[in-house]
Amino acid sequence: MNFSDERNFSSYFIIIAVVVITALVLWSTSLFLQRLKDDERTKIEIWAQSQKALNSEQSDDYLELSILIGATNRSIPIIITDSQGDFIRDSIGKPDPSYFQNLSETLIENERKLKSYLNKLKSENKPIELDLKGTVQYIYYGHSDILNKLKYYPLAIALILFLLIGVIYFFFTTSKASEQNKLWAGMAKETAHQIGTPLSSLVGWNEILKAENVNPEYITEIEKDIARLKVITERFSKIGSIPNLEEIDIVQETRDAYTYLQSRSSKLINFSLELPEKPIYVSLNSQLYSWTIENLVKNAIDAMRGKGDLKIDLTDDAKRVFIHIKDTGKGIPKGKFTKIFEPGYTSKSRGWGLGLSLAKRIIEEYHLGRIKVLRSEINKGTTFQITFRKSGTTV
Repeated sequence: MNFSDERNFSSYFIIIAVVVITALVLWSTSLFLQRLKDDERTKIEIWAQSQKALNSEQSDDYLELSILIGATNRSIPIIITDSQGDFIRDSIGKPDPSYFQNLSETLIENERKLKSYLNKLKSENKPIELDLKGTVQYIYYGHSDILNKLKYYPLAIALILFLLIGVIYFFFTTSKASEQNKLWAGMAKETAHQIGTPLSSLVGWNEILKAENVNPEYITEIEKDIARLKVITERFSKIGSIPNLEEIDIVQETRDAYTYLQSRSSKLINFSLELPEKPIYVSLNSQLYSWTIENLVKNAIDAMRGKGDLKIDLTDDAKRVFIHIKDTGKGIPKGKFTKIFEPGYTSKSRGWGLGLSLAKRIIEEYHLGRIKVLRSEINKGTTFQITFRKSGTTV
């Protein structure tokens, strides 16, 4: 069993243990509530017997005991009705207050609300029959304040369960994401290190070629490729570390990235560029920014299958700069506008699903900007939008 399997087993074990413990607590709470309800009914039955004793000829000691028992109920609401289940009324036709216990005066004085409350008591508990010398009455009672409050206890336990499971799930998800990030960062740095050795050798061989009077055009092209390899190496070396940001003209940086990509892309791609004439300064890492543009452009070219129109434009307002990369490719379903930025997600048969994820990390984590799918239509194209804050402002 490897570490990943052990971690998954631990997460499942903890979740199952939490569920089992919570189920046991809920089961115990249910038994406790039922026991409490049974005790309250027993208490009301004893109270009913005390009321029956008060209406019979008993010794003074027995009557005093009945009165004492009757006075012990201070929390359970009671309504005594006639044999038809209606209120027992006084001489003027109003519900007689002497047949109510533990009810507020406001409730007793409002017969409509009192009737509604009686129906509620009838639904909560089975009535206790009280036979007073041939006159049948019924005792309807409700739950005490303690029992009413305890009824919400299982709900609170269930809520705590869901919150706990959510916390556990979030913990293991973020832990897994953190491990993946460390893995990719390590691979990127190792790649940069491995490229560095042959790159240094290429620089040396290029100097030898210069001394051998090789065609200068060849030397120029080799130097361009060497410079490009250096840029790629520096890009990979920056993954996993906080890059240095400088106040840079994003208009010029966008133009440079566009020029490089246009010269190295298929002639079947119709490139267009719209930039303002004025310079616009933002806090930027030029290498990572050009990498982001490159990823988005290559993604657009793949979506167009190497043929179509690709437009890059840059606009701004008082505080922000907006870069749009628009293609005429196959489009993205609306439900996947955010999913495409997840690591490992790809619609290609060959692909790692890291390009857009990396672009999102560069823009949002390193530059505190925003990247999103602005709009997309199936078989018509997609527009990505990158947003940066201008220097000295907030997005």
